[in-house]
Amino acid sequence: QVQLVDSGGGLVQAGGSLRLSCAASRLTFSSYGMAWFRQAPGKEREFVAAVTWIGGGTYYADAVKGRFTISRDNAKNTMYLQMNSLKPEDTAVYYCAASAYYSGNNGDRYRYWGQGTQVTVSS
Repeated sequence: QVQLVDSGGGLVQAGGSLRLSCAASRLTFSSYGMAWFRQAPGKEREFVAAVTWIGGGTYYADAVKGRFTISRDNAKNTMYLQMNSLKPEDTAVYYCAASAYYSGNNGDRYRYWGQGTQVTVSS
């Protein structure tokens, strides 16, 4: 079945950087919009960023705009999230998600999800 494996999380100091990866298998990757969501303890899941299936369009939550960059490599069936200037409020479990021909911020529209990777930013 379809599998999304996200990785790259860890512990970093405020102002530091991390790069998350999401490797997809058993789907036609180039037909899927991809996104990152995150969920902090006691909070609702929130949209972080999305990229269209051909990679031409990217979308960001206001909280991460200018600091995070989403990208994808369709040849490698992999999506990335480069996170710079990290803040303690970025601490959360980050999930990648895939949706056929959709790349918006509505999590209910994404059919496939990764298992999550923990990002912790210390002050």
